Amino acid sequence: MILLPAIDLKDGVCVRLVRGDMASATVFSRDPAAQARHFAEAGFRWLHVVDLDGAIAGRSVNGAAVAAIRNVVNLPIQLGGGIRDRAAIERWLALGIDRVVLGTAALRDPGLVRDAAADYPGRIAVGIDARDGHVAVEGWTETTALDLVELGRRYEDCGVAAIVYTDIARDGALVGVDANAVAAVAQQIRIPLIVSGGVSSLDDIAALKAREADGIVGIICGRALYDGRIYPAAALRLLAEPAPC
Repeated sequence: MILLPAIDLKDGVCVRLVRGDMASATVFSRDPAAQARHFAEAGFRWLHVVDLDGAIAGRSVNGAAVAAIRNVVNLPIQLGGGIRDRAAIERWLALGIDRVVLGTAALRDPGLVRDAAADYPGRIAVGIDARDGHVAVEGWTETTALDLVELGRRYEDCGVAAIVYTDIARDGALVGVDANAVAAVAQQIRIPLIVSGGVSSLDDIAALKAREADGIVGIICGRALYDGRIYPAAALRLLAEPAPC
């Protein structure tokens, strides 16, 4: 299981939101590239980067910051936020982004996701952000009637590398995770699940690790890393421990 530190970009700086509310943004670093370097030096194996402004605008807004991050670290980078057409996918992959996350596009343009997953094996993920079990899109500004599991199942047969699942009610709120509920989602979708939202302690990480066999392959962590609730070395050591027999 992989722990991915989150770098969320708004107005060119690194922020964290509470439950997706852009007005709640707390700035944690004014130099996203330096923050990425810090995470690399701490021993992380992946970065999860989100263009928050892009998710609302439907196009890249913080591209310069993303490029700066790519230039200073050798870690694989998973990028989401406003990637909604083939040109954007190809541009980011050509610039060295290892995996792109398609969220709104997964609902609005399933053909785009399927074609990209076929053409770029292992490099396309589907982002499913959910509020009370229903899919939210357009930077979480619109909640649909579609069940999150139903959306995930639509992509089981096309080679999508992972589902990046975010529980909006928990994201950035440091309220902990519901490992059983997350595992129930993972069990119903035959695509590896990367979990985001609410991770606030080593106990949360341990609870998710204990459900790895259900299909949970990664954990995204943001605010708890920035404010020191979770120390990178301890978290990475925990995930490196063998699962109990």
